Amino acid sequence: MSDEQPDQQHPGWAPRDLTATGPDPESGPTDKNGKQKQKRPKRTGWRRFFPRWRWVVGTILGFLLLCIGLFFLGYALVPIPDPNDAATAQSNVYLYADGKSQLAIDGAVNREDVPLSRIALTTQHAALAAEDRNFYNERGISITGTLRGLFNTVTGKGKQSGSTITQQYVKNYYLGQEQTIVRKIKELFISIKVDRNESKDDILAGYLNTSYFGRNAYGIQAASQAYFSKDADQVTLAQSAYLATLLNAPSAYDVAAHPENKPQAKARWQYVLDGMLKEKWITQAQHDAAAFPDVPDAHPSAGLSGQRGYIVEAVKNYLDTAGIVSSDELAAGGYRITTTLQKSKQDDLTKSVKQQVTDKLGSSTADSYVQIGAASVDPATAKVRALYGGTDYLKHYISNATRKDFAVGSTFKPFIFTSAVQNHSTTQDGRTITPYTIYNGNSQREVQGPDGSTGYAPPNEDGRNYGNITVSTAMDNSVNAVFAQMAEDVGTDNVASTAADLGVPKKTTNLNPGPSMALGVAQVSPLDMAHAYATLANHGNYRPYTFVEKLTKNGDPVSIPGEDDSQKTPREAADTTTSMLTSVVQNGTGAAAQVPGWEVAGKTGTIDDDKAAWFAGYTPALSTVVAMMGEDPKNGNQKPLYGALGLNRVNGGGPPAQIWGQYTAGALENTTPVRFDLELQSGASPEPTLSPSPSESPSETPSSEPPSSSAPASPTTEPPVSPSDTPTLPTETPTFSFGPDENTDPSPN
Repeated sequence: MSDEQPDQQHPGWAPRDLTATGPDPESGPTDKNGKQKQKRPKRTGWRRFFPRWRWVVGTILGFLLLCIGLFFLGYALVPIPDPNDAATAQSNVYLYADGKSQLAIDGAVNREDVPLSRIALTTQHAALAAEDRNFYNERGISITGTLRGLFNTVTGKGKQSGSTITQQYVKNYYLGQEQTIVRKIKELFISIKVDRNESKDDILAGYLNTSYFGRNAYGIQAASQAYFSKDADQVTLAQSAYLATLLNAPSAYDVAAHPENKPQAKARWQYVLDGMLKEKWITQAQHDAAAFPDVPDAHPSAGLSGQRGYIVEAVKNYLDTAGIVSSDELAAGGYRITTTLQKSKQDDLTKSVKQQVTDKLGSSTADSYVQIGAASVDPATAKVRALYGGTDYLKHYISNATRKDFAVGSTFKPFIFTSAVQNHSTTQDGRTITPYTIYNGNSQREVQGPDGSTGYAPPNEDGRNYGNITVSTAMDNSVNAVFAQMAEDVGTDNVASTAADLGVPKKTTNLNPGPSMALGVAQVSPLDMAHAYATLANHGNYRPYTFVEKLTKNGDPVSIPGEDDSQKTPREAADTTTSMLTSVVQNGTGAAAQVPGWEVAGKTGTIDDDKAAWFAGYTPALSTVVAMMGEDPKNGNQKPLYGALGLNRVNGGGPPAQIWGQYTAGALENTTPVRFDLELQSGASPEPTLSPSPSESPSETPSSEPPSSSAPASPTTEPPVSPSDTPTLPTETPTFSFGPDENTDPSPN
C-alpha cells in the first residue's frame, strides 16, 4: 500500500501550511527581524585563494599589538649596561711644560677623552655631515636613515652609515662590534634610552671619543695627534673634513699609507664638505677655499721609546710617592699630565750626551760598559727641566737618572764644607773652618779625632801629597785628606743632616759611614744630586723638586699640593760653598764646564776603580748633574771604565763636565747671564797670597804671609798642632789645621 495516503488521523501528523509567512526552521538562520538570511554564494575563480579582509585586518592588528607589547617588554627588560672596558680604556698623556707639545703616551689604548668644548666645531659638523646630518632632530634611532644608508650603498652614491650616531655610540661604548641579531636588538632599545637620558652634545662627544680613526688612534684627540700632530681643537676645516672621512674607512682612507686610495678618499672628503655646506655649517667661501690637506706619514708613536720611558716612569713615581695620584689610579688612564720638563732643554741634553759620548763609543769592551745619567733642575722653583735616563728605555729599562746604586765620589765634598759653616765648626785645634783654613793635604795622613788618631788614612788621587793647603785649594783639587779630616771636625752626623737639608734623601745608602763620607761613598741618584746642588744655588732655600705643572683627569683638574720653601741651610753656608765651587770651575778640575758669560759653580767626582765619574754644577739659573757609569750590559754588574772612549781613565772633569758644559751653554743660550748674589761667611773673602815656602807646622808667631800650597811631597805623620800652639790669625788670614782626608776611591775628582 505504498501509494496510499498516510493516515491523516495518525497521531502527531498535521498538514503543512504552504501559505504561512513565518520562517522555516529547517531552511537556515534568520536575522533579528525573523527574516530568513540569504546564504553567501560560494567564492569562485581567483578570489577563492585570498583570505577574507576581516581576517587580514584582524591579523595585522594582532601583529601590531604583539609588536607593541614586545617593544615595551624589551624596553623594560633591556637596561643600559655599564660601559665596556675597551671604550673606557684610555692612555695617560704627558706634555712638556708648554702644555702643548706632546711628550709621551702611556697606556694599552691610544685614547684621550676630551669634552666637546675641546673638539673643533668644524670637526663636530664634519662628523655629522659624514654620518648623521639629522642627529639633533631624531630620537636616537632612524628608520629612514637606515633605509637611506642601504640605498646609498647599493646605488654607489657613497657610504653613509645606516645607524644613527646615537646607535654607533651605543655600539662603541656599551656593546661591541659583533654583528648579531641580539646585539642589534639591544642596540635599538639602549639607543632610545640613551637618547632620553643624555644630551645630544654628550652623545656626540661620546661618539667622537670612542670611534676608531686608524693609526691605532681611538677617539678624535688621538686621531688629531696621529694625523696632524695637533690637539682636537686646533685642526683646520680641511683637516676636520678629512678626519670625518676616516670614520667611513679608517685604514683605507689613510692616503699616506695607501696613496692608491686617494681618489676615493678625496671624493669622500668632498662629500663631507658638501654636506657641511648644505646644512649651512660653513659658507660657500669656506667650502670653495678648502683644499684637500697634506697628510704626513705616520710618525712614531709617542710611546716609551728613547727618553720618553725614563721620563714617564720618573713622573709616575713622583705622583705616587708624593701622594697625588696612586699607581693604581694612573693605571686606569685618563690623565693629562703637563710636566715641568722643557722640550728645548730636553733636546739640548740628549744632543749633548750624543755628541760628547755616545757618538764616540766604539766596539771595545770598556765602551760597552758606558751608561750616562743626567738631570737638570731650576734652582728657584725646584722644577725638573730635563732628564736623561739612558740610550733607550726599551733597551735599558733602568733609568740612569734616578738609579741609586752608584757612589757619588767627590761631588759629596761641598756638603761637608756647607755643614762646617752651618754648624760654626772648628778644627781639632779650635779654629773656625773657612775657605782659607789650612789643612794638611798629604795622602794617607790619619784622620785625627778628639781622642787622637781615628786609624783612618785615606789616599789622595794618585797618592799625591799637597802639604799645607787652604780648604779652597783642597776643593779645587778634590783632596781627600783635607775633607776626611773636616768631616771628623764637623761631625759626620751633622754632615749627613746638612746633606738631607739640601735634598739628599735621608735613607741614602752610606750617607753616614764615618769620615769616609768625604770620598763620596753615598749612593745618590743624579736627580737627587741635581736637587741638592739646586738648593745650594738657591742660597740654601729648600724646595722639594717637582715634575708636574698641571694635572687633569678626564678634563677635570686634579689639585697638586703646594710645597712651601724653607731656609733649612743658612744662606751664608750655601753661598760660601758656592764661592768655592766657582773656583773649581775656573781654576780646578771642572774647567771643561765653563760657560761663556756665566758664573759656574761645580764639583767633579770619580769613584773607586773608575766605575763612575760625575760632574755636578750650577749657574744661578740651572742646576745639572751628569754621571758616567760603568755597567756590564749582560748582568748589570758595575764595571771599571778604564779605556772607555779611548781614555786611560775617565774622571768627572772629562766627559761628564764636557756634557755639562755643552748642555748648559745650549740651555741658557737665549738667557741673559746673571752673576751669583752671595752673602759670605765672615772670613771667606778673598784668599790671600800664600808664600812659596810653607813650613811643616805653624810657627809660634805667624808670619804676615801664610804658607803656600806647594808643600813637601812626603806625608807627615805628626798629630795636628794643639790649640795652645796655634796663634790667633787675622780674619783675612788662613788658619791651620792638620789631619787627613778620605775617599773610597784613589781619585778625588
